[in-house]
Amino acid sequence: QVQLEESGGGLVQTGGSLRLSCVVSGRTAAGAAMGWFRQAPGKERERVAVIGWSGGDTYYGDTVKGRFTISRNANTVSLQMNSLKPEDTAVYYCALDNGYYSGTPLEADEYDYWGQGTQVTVSS
Repeated sequence: QVQLEESGGGLVQTGGSLRLSCVVSGRTAAGAAMGWFRQAPGKERERVAVIGWSGGDTYYGDTVKGRFTISRNANTVSLQMNSLKPEDTAVYYCALDNGYYSGTPLEADEYDYWGQGTQVTVSS
Protein backbone atom coordinates (compact mmCIF):
# COMPACT_ATOMS: atom_id res chain seq x y z
CA GLN A 1 0.00 0.00 0.00
CA VAL A 2 1.46 3.29 -1.11
CA GLN A 3 1.32 6.05 1.48
CA LEU A 4 2.44 9.66 1.41
CA GLU A 5 2.86 11.54 4.67
CA GLU A 6 3.33 15.30 4.77
CA SER A 7 4.81 17.32 7.61
CA GLY A 8 5.96 20.85 8.29
CA GLY A 9 2.78 22.89 7.99
CA GLY A 10 1.77 25.47 10.52
CA LEU A 11 1.07 29.12 11.25
CA VAL A 12 3.53 31.78 10.12
CA GLN A 13 3.49 35.54 9.70
CA THR A 14 3.65 37.31 6.36
CA GLY A 15 7.20 37.23 5.04
CA GLY A 16 8.10 34.13 7.01
CA SER A 17 9.26 30.71 5.84
CA LEU A 18 8.18 27.11 6.18
CA ARG A 19 9.56 23.84 4.87
CA LEU A 20 7.22 21.01 3.96
CA SER A 21 8.34 17.42 3.62
CA CYS A 22 6.63 14.34 2.25
CA VAL A 23 7.80 10.77 2.75
CA VAL A 24 6.68 7.98 0.43
CA SER A 25 6.29 4.45 1.71
CA GLY A 26 5.03 1.27 0.10
CA ARG A 27 6.94 1.75 -3.14
CA THR A 28 10.07 3.47 -4.27
CA ALA A 29 9.73 7.05 -5.49
CA ALA A 30 12.67 6.49 -7.83
CA GLY A 31 11.69 7.01 -11.44
CA ALA A 32 8.47 8.83 -10.58
CA ALA A 33 7.50 12.47 -10.75
CA MET A 34 6.35 14.10 -7.54
CA GLY A 35 4.70 17.35 -6.69
CA TRP A 36 3.00 19.72 -4.31
CA PHE A 37 -0.50 21.05 -4.84
CA ARG A 38 -2.67 23.24 -2.63
CA GLN A 39 -6.31 23.97 -2.12
CA ALA A 40 -7.78 26.98 -0.37
CA PRO A 41 -11.41 27.10 0.83
CA GLY A 42 -13.79 27.61 -2.08
CA LYS A 43 -11.04 27.22 -4.66
CA GLU A 44 -9.86 24.45 -6.93
CA ARG A 45 -6.73 22.47 -6.23
CA GLU A 46 -3.78 24.16 -7.95
CA ARG A 47 -0.23 23.20 -8.77
CA VAL A 48 2.42 24.68 -6.49
CA ALA A 49 5.45 22.83 -7.84
CA VAL A 50 6.28 19.51 -9.48
CA ILE A 51 9.61 17.78 -10.01
CA GLY A 52 10.57 15.13 -12.53
CA TRP A 53 12.01 11.73 -11.73
CA SER A 54 15.58 12.92 -12.20
CA GLY A 55 15.12 16.09 -10.17
CA GLY A 56 16.41 18.04 -13.15
CA ASP A 57 13.11 19.50 -14.31
CA THR A 58 10.86 21.54 -12.09
CA TYR A 59 7.69 23.48 -12.80
CA TYR A 60 6.16 26.09 -10.53
CA GLY A 61 2.82 27.80 -10.33
CA ASP A 62 3.02 31.42 -11.42
CA THR A 63 2.12 32.75 -7.98
CA VAL A 64 5.02 31.01 -6.22
CA LYS A 65 7.86 31.39 -8.71
CA GLY A 66 10.92 32.87 -7.10
CA ARG A 67 9.64 32.21 -3.58
CA PHE A 68 9.23 28.43 -3.37
CA THR A 69 11.74 25.68 -4.17
CA ILE A 70 10.94 22.01 -4.66
CA SER A 71 13.57 19.31 -4.18
CA ARG A 72 13.70 15.55 -3.82
CA ASN A 73 15.96 12.96 -2.25
CA ALA A 74 15.30 9.23 -2.27
CA ASN A 75 11.71 8.75 -1.10
CA THR A 76 11.25 12.32 0.11
CA VAL A 77 10.08 15.47 -1.64
CA SER A 78 10.39 18.85 0.05
CA LEU A 79 9.05 22.34 -0.52
CA GLN A 80 10.91 25.33 0.85
CA MET A 81 8.54 28.27 1.08
CA ASN A 82 9.95 31.76 1.59
CA SER A 83 8.39 35.23 1.62
CA LEU A 84 5.03 33.75 2.47
CA LYS A 85 1.89 35.75 1.83
CA PRO A 86 -1.64 35.45 3.23
CA GLU A 87 -2.79 34.19 -0.17
CA ASP A 88 -0.53 31.16 0.30
CA THR A 89 -2.87 29.96 3.03
CA ALA A 90 -4.22 26.55 2.02
CA VAL A 91 -4.02 22.84 2.62
CA TYR A 92 -0.90 21.56 0.87
CA TYR A 93 -0.90 18.08 -0.62
CA CYS A 94 1.97 15.88 -1.72
CA ALA A 95 1.45 13.80 -4.87
CA LEU A 96 3.22 10.93 -6.61
CA ASP A 97 2.90 9.84 -10.23
CA ASN A 98 2.64 6.12 -10.89
CA GLY A 99 4.79 6.29 -13.98
CA TYR A 100 8.39 5.16 -14.26
CA TYR A 101 11.02 7.27 -16.00
CA SER A 102 8.39 9.11 -18.00
CA GLY A 103 7.36 12.75 -18.34
CA THR A 104 6.49 15.17 -15.55
CA PRO A 105 2.74 15.66 -15.19
CA LEU A 106 1.65 19.23 -14.52
CA GLU A 107 -1.99 18.74 -13.54
CA ALA A 108 -3.39 17.35 -10.33
CA ASP A 109 -5.58 14.77 -12.04
CA GLU A 110 -2.51 13.16 -13.59
CA TYR A 111 -1.13 12.11 -10.20
CA ASP A 112 -2.07 8.76 -8.73
CA TYR A 113 -1.19 8.90 -5.04
CA TRP A 114 -1.90 11.66 -2.54
CA GLY A 115 -1.14 12.52 1.03
CA GLN A 116 -3.70 13.67 3.56
CA GLY A 117 -2.55 17.26 3.39
CA THR A 118 -0.98 19.71 5.80
CA GLN A 119 -2.41 23.11 6.68
CA VAL A 120 -0.36 26.23 6.01
CA THR A 121 -1.73 29.47 7.41
CA VAL A 122 -0.07 32.82 6.78
CA SER A 123 -1.25 35.65 9.00
CA SER A 124 -1.21 39.27 7.85
